[in-house]
Amino acid sequence: MDVILLSRLQFAVAVFFHFIFVPLTLGITVLLAIMETLYVRSGDEIYKRMTQFWGKLFLINFVLGVVTGITLEFQFGTNWSRYSAYVGDIFGSLLAIEATVAFFLESTFVAVWTFGWNKVGKKMHCFAIWAVAVAGNLSAVWIILANGFMQNPVGYTLRNGRAELENFCAVLTNPYAWGQFFHTVTSAWMLAGFFVLGISAWHLLRRNESELFRKSVRIAAPFTLILALLVAAAGHHQGTVVAEYQPAKLAAMESHWESGSSVPMYVLAWPNEDARKNSVQAIPLPGVLSFMAFGNFHAEVQGLNAFAPEDTPPVLLSFLSFRLMVGLGGIFILLAAWAWLKRGDLASDPRLARLLTWFIPVPYLAIMAGWMLAEVGRQPWIVYGLMRTSDAVSPVPASSVALSLLAFTVVYACLGILDIYLLIKYARKGPTADTQDSVGANGATDALSDNTGA
Repeated sequence: MDVILLSRLQFAVAVFFHFIFVPLTLGITVLLAIMETLYVRSGDEIYKRMTQFWGKLFLINFVLGVVTGITLEFQFGTNWSRYSAYVGDIFGSLLAIEATVAFFLESTFVAVWTFGWNKVGKKMHCFAIWAVAVAGNLSAVWIILANGFMQNPVGYTLRNGRAELENFCAVLTNPYAWGQFFHTVTSAWMLAGFFVLGISAWHLLRRNESELFRKSVRIAAPFTLILALLVAAAGHHQGTVVAEYQPAKLAAMESHWESGSSVPMYVLAWPNEDARKNSVQAIPLPGVLSFMAFGNFHAEVQGLNAFAPEDTPPVLLSFLSFRLMVGLGGIFILLAAWAWLKRGDLASDPRLARLLTWFIPVPYLAIMAGWMLAEVGRQPWIVYGLMRTSDAVSPVPASSVALSLLAFTVVYACLGILDIYLLIKYARKGPTADTQDSVGANGATDALSDNTGA
């Protein structure tokens, strides 16, 4: 394999693995903030124990997420130095703001929240977790604005052989980036909802801390249903944005080859990239692709054959990742609605409870499929229409990248196993075991009060 493919694989391994931790962090902090607000307003100790239990799972995820995120920014210098030199004036400023403002704020208040039980007032402690939730999602804003520039470059001027920042406001208001942000954040919050529902269902089936987990379900079920619907709405909106700014990606994800008006969407299709047509194409829905892309059943949609072969993305991978994301999105709505209907007594429906438990990893697959579509569908451009991926890679030997790719894969596999082991261990222990384990972090007094419910 050449250095370009190896560098892409290494960055894909790093970013996909790091993103395992990101959506749960973004979403569960919002749920924690809701839970602790209920505790502060009601004084009900069960909400405090609930917040501490889910908070420990959040902290495990957060710490490992930080560790895996550090390596990503280094790769822009080691593997993608030509890219960094070309657009670093824009891309670097966004990442710098994320690190020095949003992440600094988030990590500061995480410390206050973690070690502040019974050391600061209830309202101040509750404020800390709201600050963590806001700062974490604000961090996502800057990261996605940076990625949005790669998807739809705006606010720059070409000078001295590089892209330089000319209009920061244009970068901040990039419509492609904001579509990405809302689709990403709603899916992350939905994932956290299914995470809480799945673990709660596991405990309810075993009648462990039934009152606490019933209340967790009553919070998470409507939250998850609302977010599943918002994910679908945000995804549709982002599809119209893709149609406007990246027509080749739209054509690839729908395996649409010939330009035309009133373009149907095919229920059954299979792309043949070599022949530049579909091997299978059946059950057309007349005009639906035109309508989904432009809100008009008679709108014209460009096909892949309107673009030079060297300018078209990998079709099969884009097509399959889109189908997987959309198909799972429909299942999420149905499952969330079922959980909402049974929110009062989830254990009365063992089929649903078991399904929710086994379903915990599935939203991760859908989110990964969405990001695969976003990044693979942009190829062959690292900055769409401005810089090709082949021009962005560092001039390093392929053997060096292969060695670092192997090292990253081994290290990340170990961290992934550790994360899954810790999450399963403490999720199964439940809140009673969790508060007993908190003696070292919060002191014997806190542990005693948590265990007695006083």
